[in-house]
Amino acid sequence: MESPISFFNEDVKYILKDKNAIREWITSGVKKEKFRIETINYIFCSDKYLRKINKQFLNHDYFTDIITFPHEQFTAQIGGDIYISLDRIRENAKEYHQSFSNELHRVMAHGVLHLCGYGDKSEVEEKLMRKMEDKWLKARNFI
Repeated sequence: MESPISFFNEDVKYILKDKNAIREWITSGVKKEKFRIETINYIFCSDKYLRKINKQFLNHDYFTDIITFPHEQFTAQIGGDIYISLDRIRENAKEYHQSFSNELHRVMAHGVLHLCGYGDKSEVEEKLMRKMEDKWLKARNFI
């Protein structure tokens, strides 16, 4: 059976390691949130590419590490396209003294948590989002 989680590159050359383990990790986290996955597409790209999307679709003229576009929400199913800037991941990993893969996994979880209904606009929401990201990172069995 084909996985509902796919990985793509837009304007970068990148090979994601441990794809199957990451799919299992994401699927397990989504199940714990009481959802099923319809389709999740991770699209890895550059700062330039993601900034263009940020301007075009969200009217924001700045760099960001992630943009999540949810598909139609069904009651128990989630789906979406999650764009991730690898340039931002590298910069943030340095800034927060994290490994590249740890920062990437945090952001990958962040996007799925948005699809599960978590927000990050207020201080309270952001605190809960960080707590959930940490919980998801601890649940990895491939690092």
